[in-house]
Amino acid sequence: MDVHFEFNEVTKKLPKHLHKFIVKQPYNEYTGQNQAVWRYVMRMNVDYLSKVAHKSYIKGLDITGISIDSIPKMEGMNRILKDIGWAAVSVDGFIPPNAFMEFQAYNVLVIASDIRTLNHIKYTPAPDIIHEAAGHAPIIANPEYAEYLRRFGEIGNKAISSAKDYEMYEAIRLLSILKENPNSTEKEINEAQEKVEWLQNNMGELSEMARIRNLHWWTVEYGLIGSLENPKIYGAGLLSSIGESAWCMQDQVKKKSYTIEAANQSFDITKPQPQLFVTPNFAHLSLVLEQFANKMAIRTGGLKGIKKLIKSKNLGTIELSTGIQVSGIFTDVISDENNKPIYIKTTGNTALANRDKELIGHGIEYHSEGFGSPIGKLKGINIPIEDMSPRDLEAYGIYEGKKIVLEFEGGVKVDGEVITGTRDLRGSIQIVSFKNCNVTYKDTVLFHPDWGIYDMAIGKDVISAFSGPADMNSFGDLGKVSETKTHKISYSDDEKRLYDLYDVVRKMREDNQTSEKSITLIFNELKNNFPLDWLLVLELYELTLQNDFKCHAEILNHLLRLQKKESLKELIQNGLELLKTSNSK
Repeated sequence: MDVHFEFNEVTKKLPKHLHKFIVKQPYNEYTGQNQAVWRYVMRMNVDYLSKVAHKSYIKGLDITGISIDSIPKMEGMNRILKDIGWAAVSVDGFIPPNAFMEFQAYNVLVIASDIRTLNHIKYTPAPDIIHEAAGHAPIIANPEYAEYLRRFGEIGNKAISSAKDYEMYEAIRLLSILKENPNSTEKEINEAQEKVEWLQNNMGELSEMARIRNLHWWTVEYGLIGSLENPKIYGAGLLSSIGESAWCMQDQVKKKSYTIEAANQSFDITKPQPQLFVTPNFAHLSLVLEQFANKMAIRTGGLKGIKKLIKSKNLGTIELSTGIQVSGIFTDVISDENNKPIYIKTTGNTALANRDKELIGHGIEYHSEGFGSPIGKLKGINIPIEDMSPRDLEAYGIYEGKKIVLEFEGGVKVDGEVITGTRDLRGSIQIVSFKNCNVTYKDTVLFHPDWGIYDMAIGKDVISAFSGPADMNSFGDLGKVSETKTHKISYSDDEKRLYDLYDVVRKMREDNQTSEKSITLIFNELKNNFPLDWLLVLELYELTLQNDFKCHAEILNHLLRLQKKESLKELIQNGLELLKTSNSK
């Protein structure tokens, strides 16, 4: 499979099922205006963030090779990121949360290849290369934060989703794409917005994935660090937004101490955030993450864990006390009066594993029609099957060729002829296989002899339950790429001409070859044909200041006239102040 990128020491460790999310960075499709948007945002951010961001940010820009003047190329970023043990890959907008987390677990940043349009220069609801490259990448140069991010991915990709989580992901993805596309109709945007709002109000109880995504949002995306009175910015959403990085410091944005309670605070990705959470230091982030992980089904297992998997309607895994792991789509569980699971069932392709490695002969080809097994101890016998020595097994009649009835404490009965038992390397018995076997619970038939060989997993408790398979190779190509693609923006001939002018001005600046005549010609064309474009005028004004051209006064007056438009006032004012500061140095 062509994955459109060059492997390095970090990316070569990515499992194959993640490769399908990687796209080729469309570098040649970035317009001159796209490059100017990058440059404006980066210059504004570096100027402002040097005062309000965590000290790791500005240092991180240098360490990670992020240029202020041009959109970074993945190849160049990766050559530098590998020195701190990380890598970056280009993806198409939002990807599913589990996949996003899994990339993080492998020390790989996913970077949306698109860039915000000029109309959304302050903030975009869609992930873009400014957010990912200029927001996430610099801060991972801090080793303690980088380890938090990796660990978050490792834990987060095991979080169990609800069936509605994926629907919400698709709805938010569509809305963000439509909002960023200038060709979208108001009707399309409104319908998508209504769908997101309806889902937000009808999600029911938050799943593990929804709750850990809240933690991710309030730390990795929108986190503040330090004291409540004087916090600094480290969240990528704030670091990459010239609007919100200033907004978040105002008193009307409530600052709260970061605790595990942030997991219950949902967010709206399409709007500025009304409150933010402040961590005293990066070590505290890891402390809260471990507190949350201790409450997840991957560490608690039990009936609740199985029910979470059933509710998710997605591929998941349980691990029994012997270490045997059952991976599949869980559809049923029987429990006793003490709320302990006594029988589990999957439907469709199922695989058995131990220590995340599929057991030979127990893949999805063999267990293609599901799997079921009792859990617990045998009735009237103190020793669990898993703790029985070969002599114990013989004493209780559990050996090859023996016809036996096993009655479990929960009431499940297994009546059949033992074929064989399977042990792991430590000698712990994992599976007992039967032929001519009936499995029943009260009046319910759970397995019939006509169905073939019955494989019974051994374990007295469910110690873990988590999203995805135990062995990543068991189920082939995991996950799916959204069918809703980011829209390739179509440009009119006039827009193409405007972007050509941006390219001309950029080349002037980079080659340090310009003249007052050429600037005047471009400025006159802008006034006549593109009277509302302000960013290229600002770049022309910068060149006139650098070269002491007389036409700077006329260009400044045009900018001041444009500045009277409310939507442009702050953008132009900030740009002029930055040029004034830069020119005085």
